[in-house]
Amino acid sequence: MGVRIEKIELPGIGVRHDVLTSSGRRLSVVSHRGGERDLAVYDLDDPDACRESIVLSDDEAAALADLLGRSITFSQLSGLTSHTAGVFTEQLLLPADSPYVNRPLGDTKTRTRTGVSIVAIVRGRNVIASPPPAFILEPGDTIVAVGTRDGLASLGRLLSDDTR
Repeated sequence: MGVRIEKIELPGIGVRHDVLTSSGRRLSVVSHRGGERDLAVYDLDDPDACRESIVLSDDEAAALADLLGRSITFSQLSGLTSHTAGVFTEQLLLPADSPYVNRPLGDTKTRTRTGVSIVAIVRGRNVIASPPPAFILEPGDTIVAVGTRDGLASLGRLLSDDTR
């Protein structure tokens, strides 16, 4: 299903981007010329009547964009589970005392040791999809992995205690 987005120029104000939901709701982000942003929710019965407007700081706008983007990425990865029996997606936090902190991802030999695939790393607000073996792991990284329940459990143990 496609998403309908409309761009509306607001003379003297800035630009409004509207997302029209499948239920007929209109959500907008108004980007003012001065850099401010508002999140607006429109009335269901009157799509031209703004029901509520929320002013967002730069940090709030970035956090909301990050949260929405990340939730879509994770829901798409999690959707693999519903289509493939026995395959699960899990997010594992790399402990600060992991033997793999400040080492390349390839040093974990995750796929060989556990049969699990690491499909992304989340670091702060960034999602690194398909990280290469040379990618350096840092404490607090969230590792997004796909595999069997046993394989994911093995990965959790591997990341917290080097079982070479």
